[in-house]
Amino acid sequence: MWANTRMVVLTAITAALYAAILIPFKVIPLIPGVTELRPANAVPIVCSFLFGPAAAWGAAIGNVIGDFFGGFGPGDLFGFFGNLLYGLVPYKVWAAAGGGDPVPAATAGWWLRFIGTVALASLLCATVIAWGLNVLGFHPFSLLAPVVFLNSTVSALLLAPPLLYALHSRVAGARLLHRDVLPVAQRAPGRRLAGLVLVILGAMGAFVAGMQLSLGRWEPPWLPDTAWGAGARALPVGIGVPPFLVVALIGLALL
Repeated sequence: MWANTRMVVLTAITAALYAAILIPFKVIPLIPGVTELRPANAVPIVCSFLFGPAAAWGAAIGNVIGDFFGGFGPGDLFGFFGNLLYGLVPYKVWAAAGGGDPVPAATAGWWLRFIGTVALASLLCATVIAWGLNVLGFHPFSLLAPVVFLNSTVSALLLAPPLLYALHSRVAGARLLHRDVLPVAQRAPGRRLAGLVLVILGAMGAFVAGMQLSLGRWEPPWLPDTAWGAGARALPVGIGVPPFLVVALIGLALL
């Protein structure tokens, strides 16, 4: 991707647009110093459908730029990777789940696929961010993960469909869709199905495991007995969630 000038430009456009909408809403925090009301969360979803991998890198970089205006810290590293996945998942999962133009259609099938794709992207993003901040001892997973998930999902479901309806035909007419700019990777149907199943199971497993570990309701067999402690349960969450995240990442690599 980085060898293609147009993809680099689309990455910069995504990052600039994301940051420009993030920054004004820093004054409406949901969890001070961590997350705020984010209508900008529709941008990575829309740009992912339009620009593919450029949106993933643009979302990650744009989030870092936005974080500079709200207090930068070690936890923002996890924000980078969470937003990278938030921009990477939609176009990959959409293609694996049937493909076609992501323009709103008056059919239940289209909306179910769209809602599922957005929810999956939000779930992985929320899990990575909440896992990282819990490991650092800043906020418990059980508080942060649901807030980030709902914030991302609601914003994207409300704003992304009209934006896709307005922008898709124009971007396609300019031949700037990711499939027009980069060769489309050909995957065997079985490989894509396996990847999709792994992404779903890994994302859901990581989120549920993080919640149960954070609340002290589950002890995985690979966790040492000495890991159970007080506070934010940084060690249990830190050890218990990654195996599920690895499953999701393997699934993404297959898509």
